[in-house]
Parts: sequence; C-alpha cells; structure tokens
Amino acid sequence: MSKQATEMLKGTLEGIVLAILAGRAAYGYEITSWLRDQGFSDIAEGTIYALLVRIEQRGLVDVEKVPSEKGPPRKVYSLNSQGQEYLDEFWTTWSFLSERLEQLRHTEQTDTQTQEEEQ
Repeated sequence: MSKQATEMLKGTLEGIVLAILAGRAAYGYEITSWLRDQGFSDIAEGTIYALLVRIEQRGLVDVEKVPSEKGPPRKVYSLNSQGQEYLDEFWTTWSFLSERLEQLRHTEQTDTQTQEEEQ
C-alpha cells in the first residue's frame, strides 16, 4: 500500500471499524482478519487493538469478556447507540467529501479536455 493510501486509511479506519461492528459484534483479531480479507493487507493487528481501546474509552462500543478456548477471555466489541450516532455522522461526512471529490475530479477532467481541444 502506498504512503498516500496508508495516510488516507488512517483517517477513515475508525469509521470502517465502527461499520464492521454495526454489522456484528467482534473481537480484535476477527476485525483485523476481515480487513485483510477485504484487501487491507498492511494493517497491523496492533493498530486495530489501539483503535479499539480508543473507541472503548470514548464510549462508542460496549465490551463483553467471552471465555476463550485458548488463553484469557476475549474482549468482544459491539456498537452501542453512541457509537451508532458517531457512525451515522461518519457516513454523512464521507458522503459530503466523496461527492465534493467527484465534482472536483469531474471539473479537472473537463478543464483538461477543454485545454486539449483548444490546442
């Protein structure tokens, strides 16, 4: 993954994780595995765990300790109502930004075509 893609992902990863948890409760390794399966192969497991700690501290998720067959209990995260509100705001912001970026790209392409035609 390019440095630019990595930086863009950092800015959206919290929303992505909350969106995963909106679909179902999960523990850290499950989230990391799902992201890797979706092509986010460069995401370190530690990155997800640090993010989960932050969103837990901010009250966006509920945490349940579930016994594990191997080792200590797992922390299973589920989105709560405050997290859902935050996620809704994330999607609103995402829609706004993506629409504006598409407009900008379209304007840039139109300007480039006009310049080429004038030459």
